Amino acid sequence: MRGSLLVAGTTSDAGKTVVTTALCRAFARRGLRVAPFKAQNMSNNSMVCRTPDGTGAEIGRAQWSQALAARAVPEPAMNPVLLKPGSDRRSHVVVMGQPAGDLTAADFLGGRTQLRDAAFAAYDDLAGRYDLVVAEGAGSPTEINLRAGDFVNLGLARHARMPAVVVGDIDRGGVFASMFGTVALLDADDQRLLAGWIVNKFRGDPGLLTPGLDRLHRLTGRPVYGVLPWHPDLWLDSEDALDLGGRRADERAGPTLRVAVVRLPRISNFTDVDALGLEPAVDVVFAAEPRALAGADVVVLPGTRATLADLAWLRERGLDRAIGEHAAAGRPVLGICGGFQMLGRTISDPEGVEGPPGTEAAGLGLLDVATVFGSEKVLALPHGSGLGEEVRGYEIHHGRVTRGAGVEPFPGGAAAGAVSGTMWHGSLESDGFRRAWLGLAAAAAGTAYTPSGVCFAERREARFELLADLVEEHLDVDGLLDLATGGPPAGLPVLPPGGR
Repeated sequence: MRGSLLVAGTTSDAGKTVVTTALCRAFARRGLRVAPFKAQNMSNNSMVCRTPDGTGAEIGRAQWSQALAARAVPEPAMNPVLLKPGSDRRSHVVVMGQPAGDLTAADFLGGRTQLRDAAFAAYDDLAGRYDLVVAEGAGSPTEINLRAGDFVNLGLARHARMPAVVVGDIDRGGVFASMFGTVALLDADDQRLLAGWIVNKFRGDPGLLTPGLDRLHRLTGRPVYGVLPWHPDLWLDSEDALDLGGRRADERAGPTLRVAVVRLPRISNFTDVDALGLEPAVDVVFAAEPRALAGADVVVLPGTRATLADLAWLRERGLDRAIGEHAAAGRPVLGICGGFQMLGRTISDPEGVEGPPGTEAAGLGLLDVATVFGSEKVLALPHGSGLGEEVRGYEIHHGRVTRGAGVEPFPGGAAAGAVSGTMWHGSLESDGFRRAWLGLAAAAAGTAYTPSGVCFAERREARFELLADLVEEHLDVDGLLDLATGGPPAGLPVLPPGGR
């Protein structure tokens, strides 16, 4: 058996990632060898996977998670092109897991032939090794201003003769209009690849939707493969910052440890705090104003794709003073990767990795460390021990941190009193280490923390199973499998105006 399916969406954040992940697990349950794929991902949330030669490679966090859902080993071919925005007009480019320069906004209208070729070659490789490839699109397939250079949505589908289904978020409203417009604005050849619909995040009685679903089928000639209900427990590793919400504590857990995560403009790998949000006695909020830090027990400075620019932003908003006052009161501060670098004495960029060569800025001065950026990116999967517990993580950075005499060792970093920093993303997913650190943080903050029995890996696995259960119950999974293996159905109607 060989096949492939493109999961597109009416908009960004419509549910493509969730549906792709769910189908990866549902198809894997059937004994198929399944690979996730996203030709080009734009996200500052990434992950390191190990290549056959033992080196590290960087891919989107979502595709890494989808590989786990598919019971496959994550690899660079699953996300051959990763764009990491460093500003509104420029992104750092990762190709097959390795740095490949920068891409400007103007390049989106052309000049991406090499990226397209790398993406298509990666897809062809996966398609030759796996029974089924479940590809996730990006944004909407009907970005008609960008269609000429598209290779992640219907450009990919044309390359592979791959059928597409489109996910629409009914919780936003206007789902029927957006679905009809999605197909009607496409040209005829693209329309012939778009084979059906999935409605996402429905609340209420599905029977109320039946007239609309039936009419959508009649108007477009394409069936609805099911309606997924809204579910409160569908946490997944996040792909981007479109829906950066907090994680509220369980009021039944007793005293709550309040954690404020600084919402940096170019925040990256904020999945680092997902493990805190799973703790029943920990309340996680994202904060962008000094007053939002005032009631916090713990402040977390997360990673960033633009350390120097986001450090300047902190100072412009007065967050530097708020963090300093929090630390001066003996209350815990944790910096992760770029956030750790900000806590130090100085940050230097002699080679111009983030800006003009020779740039240097003073850090917040809360840790005796200094950072120097280098052009070579560090991609690693470190492990060790800390606070008497085993800890693992992953490293993705250009900055090299040197510790001074005024700090103590900390896994992947340094600590002084209640202020600590690490270059290891994902360290809080190590359950014993997370609980030990939360205990120390709560003691420093003068509040209580009751250790939980939460296992991060088990909770992630349970969510994969929940997703698969939901699509098995609410979607025509067998019909989607037939679509993937049979290819685009013949005779799909072509709609005006795009299909004229």
